[in-house]
Amino acid sequence: MINASQRRYYCCVGVVILATLLTPMLAASFGAANIHFADVITVFKSLLTGNGLLSADENSVISTLNQRIVFDLRLPRIVLAFIAGAGLSIAGSVLQTVTRNPLADPYLFGISSGASFGAVCVISLFSQTGLFSGWFDGALQMSTHGQHAWWSWSMLSLPLGAFIGASLSVLVVVALSGFGRTSQIERMLLSGVATSFLFGALTSLLLYFSSPQAAASVLFWSLGSFAKANWAQLWLPSVTVVVSLLIMLAFKRQIMALQAGDESAHTLGVNVAKLRLSMLLLCSLITAMLVASCGGIGFVGLMIPHTVRLLFSGRQPMILTAVFGGLFMVWIDVIARCLLSNQELPVGIITAALGSVFFLFILRHRR
Repeated sequence: MINASQRRYYCCVGVVILATLLTPMLAASFGAANIHFADVITVFKSLLTGNGLLSADENSVISTLNQRIVFDLRLPRIVLAFIAGAGLSIAGSVLQTVTRNPLADPYLFGISSGASFGAVCVISLFSQTGLFSGWFDGALQMSTHGQHAWWSWSMLSLPLGAFIGASLSVLVVVALSGFGRTSQIERMLLSGVATSFLFGALTSLLLYFSSPQAAASVLFWSLGSFAKANWAQLWLPSVTVVVSLLIMLAFKRQIMALQAGDESAHTLGVNVAKLRLSMLLLCSLITAMLVASCGGIGFVGLMIPHTVRLLFSGRQPMILTAVFGGLFMVWIDVIARCLLSNQELPVGIITAALGSVFFLFILRHRR
């Protein structure tokens, strides 16, 4: 016999599955170019059946230009938006669990600021307009061996720099809050806020001494955007988020044990300090990869885990959290490119506006 709670759970899961199937097709029909939803379905059908994009002779209704817009421009950014939302959501959920702080978030924890600092270091110092531009060009020629290589130094240097910066911020937060089981968990968020301001100041200082070209290239990216998404560079954030999610699912029991407190988790055989540091570094890896791919996007890791907990009270569905975050970010991207005519808003502005209101709501509710 299915009770009311289980019925509600299965109903929500069904709605999520339906939304996951319809969202890519609906989102691909929005944008500066007006493409009918039926045309998008036809393009998806031709891709799923393995026929590839249709030529103008094969289908007189759908132009080749519209097919290219859907496949080459909109689908990559839909996939990247879904990956970014899923990754930031599970990172926020794990951070809130291992720190036992409902306000923990990669953005508020200082991880995003550290990742942005590392990425800006690479852009400002090693880009074609940076201080070591000659060395960058030589390394780029040695690594790519062609313009369409599936990996290159330019592709890997930005995530590497972002991960070094994010890991450094995590180590600073852990050092400030204390190591071991006796560390004060409530100090972690304050340490994260201080670390965020520190790396934000260092990033601003670095941009101040950078060339105008490098500063201009960083500005729009730092606010968060999926405009430069392409199929060739989607594999790296996709693999990172999927592998990290599988690792988190493998350690889900140990992670959930931390909710009862460090002492209780220690009595259950959990190495609390090692597990917490490992999860923090794993969350920093996810955040760094996403910051390198689409810039700084805040408050997603705060809003989505709380929303999922409200919908599924008493449960910790990590996969559903990732799916919710992905769908949320896809529609935020749709709003960002459709809200104003002939221009696109950075998605980080929209998430920051929503997240600040949500943050105040949580504070009021907890009080």
